[in-house]
Amino acid sequence: MSDKAPLLVIAAGGTGGHMFPAQALAEVMLHKGWRVKLSTDARGARYTGGFPHTVEIEQIASATFARGGLLAKLAVLPRIAGGVLSSVFKMLGDKPAVVVGFGGYPSIPALAAATILRRPRMIHEQNGVLGRVNQVFAKRVDSIACGTWPTTLPDGIEGFHTGNPVRASVLERAGAGYIPPGDYPMSLLVMGGSQGARILSDVVPPAIAALPMDILQNLRVSHQARDEDGQRVAQFYADHGISADVQPFFHDVPTRMSEAQLVISRAGASSVADISVIGRPSILVPFAAATADHQSANARGLVETGGAILIPESAFDVDALSEQLVMVLSNPAGAEQMAQAALSCGKPDATQQLVALVEHLATKTK
Repeated sequence: MSDKAPLLVIAAGGTGGHMFPAQALAEVMLHKGWRVKLSTDARGARYTGGFPHTVEIEQIASATFARGGLLAKLAVLPRIAGGVLSSVFKMLGDKPAVVVGFGGYPSIPALAAATILRRPRMIHEQNGVLGRVNQVFAKRVDSIACGTWPTTLPDGIEGFHTGNPVRASVLERAGAGYIPPGDYPMSLLVMGGSQGARILSDVVPPAIAALPMDILQNLRVSHQARDEDGQRVAQFYADHGISADVQPFFHDVPTRMSEAQLVISRAGASSVADISVIGRPSILVPFAAATADHQSANARGLVETGGAILIPESAFDVDALSEQLVMVLSNPAGAEQMAQAALSCGKPDATQQLVALVEHLATKTK
């Protein structure tokens, strides 16, 4: 690839929530003839296996205030300052046309350097509440791309609703025809997400077992449970004669979701994006310990359009869930309306929206 091709610097932290949309953007920009560098730290570099091999990975020193004792916290600022200085020198030698931050402490050095050098820059926020790093840069960037809508932003700051990029396997199922619940085999998908899924394993199986027999006899369950919960969850379903596939991770979530009459899930941004792009009714249980309660914010759009039912953890018990399950699974017309409402929130073109923002910013390059 020519050194004269425009350079995109992507700055991202080491979680899937930050890295997945970063990877999606990198793939499209490479296809459009851009050069792409990923600026991350040593931890983030471990999550880069899915990035195209032509993406140059730059490890820059960064740190977080969230871990360690007093001495570790005192060492954070000098470490970040060193990373910013390193990024400044790199950008002076190879000027980026645009810098995009996806959140996480590893995105600080590149975004700070771009601010110092006045390069066109933007951030993408996956959740409905800005993460700590994105809060710092919200008033210092040219654009804010919002994966969840609405996103809570500082006064006077405008965001663009791009949506959250979803995997190709999800896009293949976008808007897949929905079969409403009825007197025939039905599927229920239970997804706990990567954190705090134990409450779903505690509450969902007995809530399903409490369903009227005319619903229960038609039900098949796909339940994603953590390793330590899997055996007891599977045993409970077996003891109650419920057809269930219990696994710690489903590699075919898009297929299972498209076949489901109803999804029970945490409200992580990527899960909400998948549910809305495929278009399925859902019962969402936000993770109560999520920073700034951002999972409740993630669920807001789906709930307000009528595509999802929200049950906070404090109210999430067997009776409450069983009541909502009956309401959805015994009301085909209502379930169909929920599916259409969910679909109306979907942004299957999220990656293209991000690309359009990057290309627009590139026109401001001096």
